[in-house]
Order: sequence, then structure tokens, then C-alpha cells
Amino acid sequence: MPTSHVEDLFRLDGDDAVVLHVHVQPAAGRSAVVGRHGTSLKVRVAAAPEGGRANEACADLLAETFGLKRAQVELVGGPSSRAKQYKLSGVEVDTFRTQLERAVSGAPEPRQSRP
Repeated sequence: MPTSHVEDLFRLDGDDAVVLHVHVQPAAGRSAVVGRHGTSLKVRVAAAPEGGRANEACADLLAETFGLKRAQVELVGGPSSRAKQYKLSGVEVDTFRTQLERAVSGAPEPRQSRP
């Protein structure tokens, strides 16, 4: 088996950033990462695709999924398409890869205790 089954879902962009390929299904019942769609991460967002609301909801979901601040997630391609590219900055690539594998497989993210 290759080192990772998610390598085709993103590309590196410098030392601490990735560009993630995302297939967005807007106006869904609830927002969630649902797995793969070809060479993209498939996500559903509850927001409608009007006025950029679905794009913002997708960015919020990606930030939450990968433990990032919202400012670290930027739409860099496909603003009016279901096929989008989001740049995630300030990531540790090996950690991101593990989180992406978990998201694609549908396994729950381990909870971190908060003080």
C-alpha cells in the first residue's frame, strides 16, 4: 500500500501550506465531511450557494476539521463551482495527512481535553 491513500487530494504549497481539492454539495441537511469524490474531499454544507455563503461554510468546516483558525483557510480556486481549492496555511504536513486520512475514512476525530 502507498504511504498514504489521500496524496491525490492535495498538493504542497511551500513548507507549511497545502492546497486541498474539495467537492462541495451546498444546501445539504447538515454540514459534514463525507469522504472522497474522485480526487477531491467531498463535503456537504447546510448553507445555500448564494452570496458566497456555501464557500464560507465550507471554509469554516475545513478549519474545524483540521484544527485551524478560520484565517488559515482561504478559497483559492473555484468560487462558483462545486470543485474548489482551499489553501490551508500553517499546517504540519504529516499531521494534516493523518487528519485527512481520518476525515476520508469517516473515523471520528479524537477529542482533545481542554483546560
